[in-house]
Amino acid sequence: VQLQASGGGLVQAGGSLRLSCAASGRTFSTMGWFRQAPGKEREFVAASSWFSGSTYYADSVKGRFTISRDNAKNTVFLQMNSLKPEDTAVYYCAAAKYGGSGVRTVEYDYWGQGTQVTVSS
Repeated sequence: VQLQASGGGLVQAGGSLRLSCAASGRTFSTMGWFRQAPGKEREFVAASSWFSGSTYYADSVKGRFTISRDNAKNTVFLQMNSLKPEDTAVYYCAAAKYGGSGVRTVEYDYWGQGTQVTVSS
């Protein structure tokens, strides 16, 4: 199983980026995004449950970020709009074999390599 994340980069505050994460090897019930800023713990950003069709967001990104999935391609996306300097972090995609909200790191079985997002002020 591999998760390949892409789409990070440098953007000015107020700008947008779209992250992608392609999973290979099997399908997953829940896929999500986490982020980790320097000196901070990894934190939940967004998750998508295939079974329930539900999505979950951290309060800090609600209304600005949108998670979506292309189940046929086993890919999850994170559209990030109105980016702020505090969104700067390494973003990781993750995949869980079994159901759950996906808001906790322990729910996930596989992790991608991370992609850097830097938002300048």
